[in-house]
Amino acid sequence: MSKQPLNFLCISTYFKGQDFLKSCKADGNNVYLLTKKKLEHEQWPWESIDDVFYIEDWNQKDVSKGIAYKFREIKFDRFVALDDFDVEKVALLREHFRMPGMGRTTAHYFRDKLAMRMKAKEEGVNVPDFTDLFNNDTINEYADRVSAPWLIKPRMEASATGIKKIHSKEELWQVVNDLGDERDNYLVEKFAPGDVFHVDGLNVDGKVAFSRASKYLDTPFEVAHGGGIFRSASCEIGSKTEKALQKINADVMKAFGMYCGASHTEFIQSKATGELFFLETSSRVGGANLAEMVEAASGINLWAEWANIEIAELRKGKYKLPKINNQYAGIVVSLSRYERPDTSSFTDKEIVWRMNKAWHIGLIVVSKSSERVLELLDQYTERIGKEFHASLPAPDKSL
Repeated sequence: MSKQPLNFLCISTYFKGQDFLKSCKADGNNVYLLTKKKLEHEQWPWESIDDVFYIEDWNQKDVSKGIAYKFREIKFDRFVALDDFDVEKVALLREHFRMPGMGRTTAHYFRDKLAMRMKAKEEGVNVPDFTDLFNNDTINEYADRVSAPWLIKPRMEASATGIKKIHSKEELWQVVNDLGDERDNYLVEKFAPGDVFHVDGLNVDGKVAFSRASKYLDTPFEVAHGGGIFRSASCEIGSKTEKALQKINADVMKAFGMYCGASHTEFIQSKATGELFFLETSSRVGGANLAEMVEAASGINLWAEWANIEIAELRKGKYKLPKINNQYAGIVVSLSRYERPDTSSFTDKEIVWRMNKAWHIGLIVVSKSSERVLELLDQYTERIGKEFHASLPAPDKSL
């Protein structure tokens, strides 16, 4: 396999992906970063970055022209979108410059919540009952056929941003009418109580090479809209639910045409039937420090291994996954009423990570026992709630 340096253009309009950049550079490649000017003072791994290109705001035409100018002297080998919000923009860049990797059609399945639901349904993957908001008669038919409550969701936002819970047909139409000309950018789906899981994985040559299933102990929607404390923990390896999650995740990756890279996919298990339903996916490493939790449990750094997969694919080599540890990990994160909360009173030996972010508190624990992880998370959640927790209203971009 040729070791001639490759030229990676890594694009991120948020501060993330440091380990991806480090891994690319450690392999002897040239790493270029395109990011927003406002992020220039973040703690990027500058020793791993050969050059950085700044933009104030994303203008697709201007970014394309800027890259074209740099392309005259730098023959880029790969464009990589490090954040969810950059996936489709970078897919357009790949198509313009005829760069290998995910194009716009496939990228849509990993960004557009309507496109991903339609594709999943078409491929036989369970999804909650949903409809677009294009046609009045379709909305009425849906509201008469599917009982409330429902969720109205923006098609292109991430996490729980912009989601509204709706309890009646009248309320549904009020929200749809308030959306006005933006209603085509939303969908409505059945809200069913259940446990929400996420599967974080790596994909190589069209197959899942590694994945780890975890459960949100409080759903992202509850945390975002109820001002709660974010928690997640590894699922019991080999359990019936864990095996079912691995299978449905593989089905989704195959259906959506994921060839290589990282993915973060969410599912809900109906409290009424125990059935798993696909919620959404993304072609990147999961946020909210879930990558750190996955690494604590498995020893697999998703950012670094994603970079290694891209390198192996470009060089026509064979990717080899590092040895996997089968431990259990859990994370608890909250807004803090203190700018720099003191976590020194949390002394359990299972703690392997402490959040270092202003106005936040967070811990990751790891153990050979799933029960011990859950026990610690319960203790920490109660303590954080009493001693540190603060909350803010959820961002609402829908109206």
